[in-house]
Amino acid sequence: MAATQPVPTYELYGEDEGHAGPFWVHCETIPARSSLHHWEIGMHRHSHFFQILSVTEGSGDAVFSDEIVRFEPVSLITIPPGLIHGFRFSPDVDGHVITVSHDRVQARVGEQGWMREFLSEPRVTRISEADHRSCLPIAISQIADECQKRQAGWPVFVESAISQVLVMLARAANMERRRHLAVDTDDIRLELLLSLVHRHVREHRPVTFFAEAVGISPTHLNRIVKAKTGLSTQSLISARLLDEAQRELLFTAGTVQEIAFRLGFGDPAYFSRFFLKQVGMTPRHWKAQHQQRLGTRDESDP
Repeated sequence: MAATQPVPTYELYGEDEGHAGPFWVHCETIPARSSLHHWEIGMHRHSHFFQILSVTEGSGDAVFSDEIVRFEPVSLITIPPGLIHGFRFSPDVDGHVITVSHDRVQARVGEQGWMREFLSEPRVTRISEADHRSCLPIAISQIADECQKRQAGWPVFVESAISQVLVMLARAANMERRRHLAVDTDDIRLELLLSLVHRHVREHRPVTFFAEAVGISPTHLNRIVKAKTGLSTQSLISARLLDEAQRELLFTAGTVQEIAFRLGFGDPAYFSRFFLKQVGMTPRHWKAQHQQRLGTRDESDP
């Protein structure tokens, strides 16, 4: 019996990991790569990247492990990291492929239970002209344009636009799921909590504040959060505050001290200790490292 060939792992199909250099988002047309491989992308996976394909012309088959799903235009295909997949395209195919760091996707939209469920499974979503999501292929084209031109502020635009696309797709999938399943009360409570954390995270409210606002005890809330996210309530709040801190450091002007005050820290030294505990490096070091990867410069520190 012949040995089973291992499934290759790529960042970008056909390229060894690290070959493309460090990136958190990559965008290209579907024909750019598939035409080099006779319109067939062999079975492979991406360890740390989430993919979105927007098919605006042509047709084909998406192969997810042992499942084959036919797609026609206009379709949006989402693929989580680690999933073995491949494609067969017709030669007249057109559209874009967005490859984005899974960490960015999770940090931005992956906290809520229904979003996490959507992001964990491959999806092929057909979109008609009458569909309220018919704007999504246009949004994908705008993302591609921003990635290519890289004008001032393009990372903010791209990250926000990707989030909007995923949320709209996930909402539709979630609505379909709720038509067949009873509403999960704990999911509703978690969504309310996440909304409250988003609104009050810079006020450094205690867990008791959020439990009271949701209408249950802190112990009950912690049990729900742990079951749905794997985190304690306090850890979830800290993760949201860290997300705010990273966006402030990377995409806004100001010194670390100024950012600390904007985030509600009365003492910048406490902010630095909080950041170091969460990330393993100081805010200044993290900012310099990520600006180097994005090819930007810190204007606040001469």
